[in-house]
Amino acid sequence: MDNAKMKKYAELLVRSGGNVQPGQIVVIGCGVDDAWFARMVQECAYDAGAREVIMDWSDDISTRNKFLRADGQVFDEFPQWKIDWYKHYDDRGAVYLRISGSDPDYLAGVDPDRLRRFSKVSGIATKAHSALAMSNAVRWSVIAIPTPKWAMKVFPGLPEAQAMEKLWAAILKGARADGTDPQADWEAHKNNFTQRVDYLNGQNFDALRITTGLGTDITIGLAKNHVWVGGGDLGKDGVPFFPNLPTEEIFTMPDRMRAEGRVVASMPLSRQGNLIEGFEMTFKDGLVESFKAEKNEQTLADIFVMDEGAKRLGEVALVANSSPIGQMGTLFYNTLFDENAAAHLALGKAYPNNMQGGDEMTTEERVAAGGNDSLVHVDFMFGTADMKVVGIAADGSETVFFDNGEFI
Repeated sequence: MDNAKMKKYAELLVRSGGNVQPGQIVVIGCGVDDAWFARMVQECAYDAGAREVIMDWSDDISTRNKFLRADGQVFDEFPQWKIDWYKHYDDRGAVYLRISGSDPDYLAGVDPDRLRRFSKVSGIATKAHSALAMSNAVRWSVIAIPTPKWAMKVFPGLPEAQAMEKLWAAILKGARADGTDPQADWEAHKNNFTQRVDYLNGQNFDALRITTGLGTDITIGLAKNHVWVGGGDLGKDGVPFFPNLPTEEIFTMPDRMRAEGRVVASMPLSRQGNLIEGFEMTFKDGLVESFKAEKNEQTLADIFVMDEGAKRLGEVALVANSSPIGQMGTLFYNTLFDENAAAHLALGKAYPNNMQGGDEMTTEERVAAGGNDSLVHVDFMFGTADMKVVGIAADGSETVFFDNGEFI
């Protein structure tokens, strides 16, 4: 891959994604196999004026070995030093950049009970940090780079080198980073969201009814004073940033108590190194009443036992089928990309900025107003090329504003 393109991609993460400011601490999360790119991001961060860049390394193989071989009690523990580590950098206003790239199946075959227990204990331990990130009190951004096993999963049958090259091209195109000036392209992309976001906020729908040819037929109530967001976020310090590169979604907060009907997933969900395939769930009074999956149903079940909020919705996001990622017709086995190919819902915690004044409310106040709270936030895709969305007003009148997979 062209080194000049890689440098622009790294700069995009620093300058547009996290929007690193002079004197700011930067924390880069990255797998050890992708160290070469992390170092490139590190250089860009220092060029942007970062005070210090902290490297937070991970290793899929070591993680897998731990889940397979470690004493069982360690999965009910979380190190205090890591909690203190997050607090140290949160208190100093760090921006968190993450480079996502791993084998989608790296935890396949691991005891699901170990995964569930550690997911819960780590979620509790890092709840304060997660709350800051979800309320934009700390800025953060995520991009992806390919790995050989991921590339071979997406493009099976190709030689490894060709699969890697093809996945690189798809990632850069999907992230709008294949042009001569990706940062300018992202500013233009951000401006394109404005009309749709303004329209939806102006309508102030009470609920949405969503149907697809796969069998989804669900009515989702929207939280009182909900806010539609898309095309980037604004940190509490007033600095704009893009949490996800790419992003094609416009999303808001459902009412945690008002979801009725059936949702059929249109793509597999990669969760803890396992692919949940052919799944669906049925909601009643906002709660998952029943569910099933053709593959890795237990992994799906393990989400719901995290806490009561994991069985309710925290986000509804609309994505036009004509988005660059949607038009590729490629299953990436990576939520960062797959969620920007199709409309999706999220189980679990809602984003505070999807409610007027939500950032200033306590968790209890947001829940009382209809927002969901949970240790998890799990996106899953259900959008299709024939998806239809009807906005329902408080007086019962209906408006079709999304049809055949597109905004009208």
